Amino acid sequence: MSKERARRRAEREAERAQAIRRNVERQARRARRRALIIRLTPRRVRVARQGGVLARRQRAQNAAVALAFLIIQALAWLIWGSPLLSFGVLIFSLLLIPVLVTLAFDRRT
Repeated sequence: MSKERARRRAEREAERAQAIRRNVERQARRARRRALIIRLTPRRVRVARQGGVLARRQRAQNAAVALAFLIIQALAWLIWGSPLLSFGVLIFSLLLIPVLVTLAFDRRT
């Protein structure tokens, strides 16, 4: 009778040891997979805008230039309606923007 109990206890311990080994292997696979996912996932990069007075003023100036450009393009399209003339106004505006920005907004100060 005691030999039978010892055999059953040995079987139970072997099953427990095998279950523990499977659990450890499973956890190791999960850890490797998690590490791989962390390595391959791109990190979030927080891009903060400049918050100073000069930066805010420059953003406002850029917005004004962009708005004026869009208004000029819309007016050219509405007034002439010709795709060729609208394209000409687009090219002329693109060439004129740097000149006007330089003259209107002195960014050296």
